Amino acid sequence: MGTLDSLAIAHRIDAIFAPWNRPDTPGAAVGVLRGDEVIFARGYGLASVELGAPIGSDTAFRIASVSKQFTVAAALRLVRDGRLSLDDPPQKYLPDLPPLPEAITIEQMMRNTSGWPDFLELLQLGGSNLDRPTRVEDLRATVARNRHLNFAPGSRFLYSNTNFVALAWIVEAIEGRPLSDILADWIFKPLGMTRTALVVDNDTVVPHLATAYLQTLDGSLRRARHAYPHGGEGGLVSTVEDLLIWARHCARPWLKPTALWADLAEPKPLTNGAPSPYLRGLWSAALRGLDTVGHGGLWPGYRTEFLRVPARDLAVVVIANLATIDPWNLARETALAVLAGDSAVGPAASLDLSAVGRACGTWINEAEPSLFALELRAGVPTATQNGVPFSLVARADGWLQADRGAFEFALKPPTPDATTMDVDLGAGRVLPFRRLADRAAVPPDIAGIYRSTDTGATWRIHEEGADWLVDVGGPLIASGAPWTIRGLADDLVEIEMASGGWMTVSQLARIERDATGRVVRLRVHTGRIKAIPFDRVAA
Repeated sequence: MGTLDSLAIAHRIDAIFAPWNRPDTPGAAVGVLRGDEVIFARGYGLASVELGAPIGSDTAFRIASVSKQFTVAAALRLVRDGRLSLDDPPQKYLPDLPPLPEAITIEQMMRNTSGWPDFLELLQLGGSNLDRPTRVEDLRATVARNRHLNFAPGSRFLYSNTNFVALAWIVEAIEGRPLSDILADWIFKPLGMTRTALVVDNDTVVPHLATAYLQTLDGSLRRARHAYPHGGEGGLVSTVEDLLIWARHCARPWLKPTALWADLAEPKPLTNGAPSPYLRGLWSAALRGLDTVGHGGLWPGYRTEFLRVPARDLAVVVIANLATIDPWNLARETALAVLAGDSAVGPAASLDLSAVGRACGTWINEAEPSLFALELRAGVPTATQNGVPFSLVARADGWLQADRGAFEFALKPPTPDATTMDVDLGAGRVLPFRRLADRAAVPPDIAGIYRSTDTGATWRIHEEGADWLVDVGGPLIASGAPWTIRGLADDLVEIEMASGGWMTVSQLARIERDATGRVVRLRVHTGRIKAIPFDRVAA
């Protein structure tokens, strides 16, 4: 690549990251690999606002769920060695796990199609947030307590950290040593990834580790708090430079068995034949007509995007230490900046803002159940579901899809005279949603005490003045800040959970009644848990 090309790319990338190229804000590190050449590696903003330490390409960050592909790689090596089978159930190696309603396999765990509920959300239903001190033993007990499945294994994709924390325990059980040592010996040391390691405890001293920050509504900063131990689901600390080394090895592997590394990106359809976007610890998507493979990472204050464009031998890594920075989009903008003028890059689909404007509002499908709000934020279509906002981008077919990794959601803006809107929730499920004009009242006979054997949580639902509240207790916390209940439709309510200062989370609960009409249980739906029962034990 000529000098002028390099300068042009650098200038385009600098413009993308200009908002954080200041001496008073956290920011991000970005690296670009093209072929065997690192054509860009730079930091923007501060690794420590308190100390004024700048971010560089060698700054360390927690990369969260980008770790999953490494856990899967270790498991796939055991498969190649004949010590593990993709068709095995996890209970074969983890006898403390109870039987589930249907058998799940190692393969389904790697592909996020097992239906296993997310252990972080299982704990959250008991009032525990990521800032509360927790032991590895508590996490294992959480997984072992649950006997619920979200759906028939293999029938759907739904992201769940349980799949990968348990996969790491299986690898450790077979090898008889910690995953941190296994990954170091099998991957990091041979490849020269000297700044990458699995770091379980949050209080471990890591040289040059960026501080994680949150931004409040008034724009001020505060440190992100997190106290959960980390494992195979998201425990790696790394740098942009090290992840570019990994990206090069993925493109041209030499660690034996060399065929193993293609196994990570091998697709497999769901049991109904529908395609699944999740591979093995990796996510597949399209970028303006080019196939991409990668993964994102999210932990309080840390956000990561690892992106490869195989057809162009291109890799982009973006890691941030501020929760409001979006590496998913920044990595794609950076890739397009590098590929400017490439004839294989298609045009951006046109966006009909008037159609989006007509569709703004709150939409519901009671049968699923599912609820989301649609709005325009500075001209960008934005949906909010389970309390989490995400932008939507136009597709050539007129649909808008989530501009967010490891998540299936797309909608077709309705015609002016339509009463419903089609929403694609994945696995071939396109469902009609109606506009929620008026919310129903909270049914007064919902009051009572509910318990969930799958989570160990106890909820006390009661009315206080004009408000309906939930007092929550669970295995790790006796009581916390109450949650608020709002009515939605007949026997369907929305529960807004205390956020722990990081994000606001909501969930839906369907009321179930016996033949006499008496409330007997709630079926609770979160982002990563579906229809988990809370039985009513007292009025």
